[in-house]
Amino acid sequence: MKEVAIYITKFDLQRLKKMVQAAKEFKYLDHNNLKKLEQELARAMIVGSRAVPPDVVTMNSKVELLDLVKNEKMTFTLVFPSDADINQGKMSILAPIGTAILGYCVGDTVIWQVPGGQRRIKIQKILYQPEASRDYYL
Repeated sequence: MKEVAIYITKFDLQRLKKMVQAAKEFKYLDHNNLKKLEQELARAMIVGSRAVPPDVVTMNSKVELLDLVKNEKMTFTLVFPSDADINQGKMSILAPIGTAILGYCVGDTVIWQVPGGQRRIKIQKILYQPEASRDYYL
């Protein structure tokens, strides 16, 4: 499958890089997922908050996903680990699916390895994106 371009805002990139560095310093256990996040950040197209397309998953975006294998819909907000609470629908960027969808667009299908095997996830809708709602930092 051809790798598609992903978008990350400059502001999110700065915060994510700091988070990754802190996780390394505190010896975060899931080194593989940290490495995958770093790889995604390295290949991303970096854009300003005002320039990110409104159909892109950014940090704090609320998204509707479709698991193409199980044919199940999932809705959650992509957050930093300190804000994660799956019972409130807040998924950490360090969760495999969280890392997988960052920077992708509505309509994209993401194939990603998770602890239970390979998942095929389609991004159905962006229900809220901070940048599109002008809730962003410059």
